[in-house]
Amino acid sequence: MSTEINIEKLYENCIKILTDLIGFKTISGDDNSNLINYCEEYLHKLGATSFKTFDQEKKRVNLFATFKAKKTNGIKPIILSGHTDTVPVSKSWSTDPFKATIKDDKLYGRGACDMKGFIACVLAYAPIYSKVELNRDIHFSFTFDEETACLGAPILIEELKKRKIQDGICIIGEPTKMKIIDAHKGCYEYTTYFEGLAGHSSMPHKGVSAVEFASRYANKLIELRQDLKKRAPKDSIFDPPFSTLQVGGIFGGIAHNVIADKCYIEWETRPVVREDGVFLNQEIDKYANEILLPEMRKVFPNSKITKKIIGEVTGFDRVKNSEACELVSSLTGDNSREVVSFGTEAGLFQEIGMSTVVCGPGSIEQAHKVDEYIELNEIKKCLKFLDGLKKRSALN
Repeated sequence: MSTEINIEKLYENCIKILTDLIGFKTISGDDNSNLINYCEEYLHKLGATSFKTFDQEKKRVNLFATFKAKKTNGIKPIILSGHTDTVPVSKSWSTDPFKATIKDDKLYGRGACDMKGFIACVLAYAPIYSKVELNRDIHFSFTFDEETACLGAPILIEELKKRKIQDGICIIGEPTKMKIIDAHKGCYEYTTYFEGLAGHSSMPHKGVSAVEFASRYANKLIELRQDLKKRAPKDSIFDPPFSTLQVGGIFGGIAHNVIADKCYIEWETRPVVREDGVFLNQEIDKYANEILLPEMRKVFPNSKITKKIIGEVTGFDRVKNSEACELVSSLTGDNSREVVSFGTEAGLFQEIGMSTVVCGPGSIEQAHKVDEYIELNEIKKCLKFLDGLKKRSALN
């Protein structure tokens, strides 16, 4: 049977699996256990071993499954990694976002592109890996809540460290049109809470307006944004070349004539280098603790400013000689290297010693949008890539 015929049969199975995956409503923060159980049962039937890790509520789950090599001879294992969560949906979809719809050589559905398309591809190819005498372990890593500051992957990675699964090649299947991405900025997300003293607006000196102090905090962040621009590395590979910062929202107050006792700010920064994140946090914390809080407590001693870390996702650094990039290049025939502005779990795997690359089917241009889709040809390209990976992972 020719490789081309195999790819066509795999493609049909992949579409079926992707249809199933889209049917699971795995919006970030929600229970994803049904999808994870589907994947685990599928891989178990093929002979894979696996383990799970959980959030504190035991409702969001990571899965790590493995086909063991017959003989490795020191050849590094492969991790095929994808996140199972999606962003929310709006009411303006032209199709049911949780029902796969094929139209004009595109498959529509929430998560079709980002990134259930990749997960479907690796699951569709799993039966082939299960029948091959492997020269390296093939791992499948499926995580929760990547879209909300990569909350799931750190829990999984801690378990990998305990099991000493750190020396390998990790392929993160985010949508890149099967192009190699070898770097991106970090992504740090925070919410800062202000607690003051409510009162009548006619007596502002007797209250502590959480909204006003939150506004001053936001203005300080905007000032610090200019400092980040000045810190841009001379050889920066990113666009823009400096670390960015933005205030996502300020929420507080209940009426025109009530001094707001509560307010919070959502903000984020995308550091080019870790030191920029350290600098920013030190400066804003100093301003809050040494300037704002003393003023608040002059009027109301129980005033508070509390900064909550939503997530601090480490950046993905370009490596001169990357085993992961070289492997992908040899399979796709494309030697180019690109950087992106969006974040992934790549830096987390890189941080524990994995040679890591971001490469997967679909385009980020279709991610997070109304009527999200993946081009069917992208699925075929990914399956051919996985076929090439099989040939590199089989005993001669």
